[in-house]
Amino acid sequence: MTGDALTAPVLRLTDLRKSYGALRVTDGVSLAIGPRELHAIIGPNGAGKTTLVHQISGLAASDSGRIEFYGEDITALPMDARARAGLVRSFQIVSILPGFSALENVALAVQARSGSSFRFTGDAAAEPALNDVAMTLLARFGLASRAGFTAGLLSHGEKRQLELAIAMAAAPKLLLLDEPLAGTSHEESSRVIATLKELKREVPIILVEHDMEAVFALADRVSVLVYGRIIASGTPDEVRRDPEVRSAYLGDEAAEAMT
Repeated sequence: MTGDALTAPVLRLTDLRKSYGALRVTDGVSLAIGPRELHAIIGPNGAGKTTLVHQISGLAASDSGRIEFYGEDITALPMDARARAGLVRSFQIVSILPGFSALENVALAVQARSGSSFRFTGDAAAEPALNDVAMTLLARFGLASRAGFTAGLLSHGEKRQLELAIAMAAAPKLLLLDEPLAGTSHEESSRVIATLKELKREVPIILVEHDMEAVFALADRVSVLVYGRIIASGTPDEVRRDPEVRSAYLGDEAAEAMT
């Protein structure tokens, strides 16, 4: 791998815009995400964070602007093509198959990646190759003992861990995580944070999150989105000390609490 490949952005957003009627939700967003970087996007409710994630993932088409993924223009690609290229996202609301077991949820993701003929129409162990990979992922995310549990009956924190296991089963080249700590208890959020610290060593991550303590513990860089515009972008310390960020979003007391 060349030096350029090690430092070139894996994702570049240039002047992205999205409006719904007269409401401009994202307004000229430009960002570059580096390899093995966890880049957090923060901002108040209604700032356009989830819409921006929708634009990156392909769930929402941009009105204008350009998205490049590993040097390729993917602006016009649909969501499924972006996912096949390695741009994998999780949702603000847990997205699992609640009637399937934890093992089956992950094995289905492995199947989608591999093109296997695996079907859940009998004994799930009929496809040991898929299940071996799925079990390895479940163990990595602390869910080996929950493999046979119906996913819908897992705790909220376990569902979040399962969602991450499903995402990693897709062999992502970039993870888009939309509020993975939403609804988790303190203990559950600590577990998810520890997991994300491990994951950022091997895959770049864009993290949208309201938990500022988690953001500043995890992020290599932070961008602040307010009214659809990036008002600041830099290291956590740079963003924390930015007067405009304090005024528009964090506030002096919140910013000081993150030091």
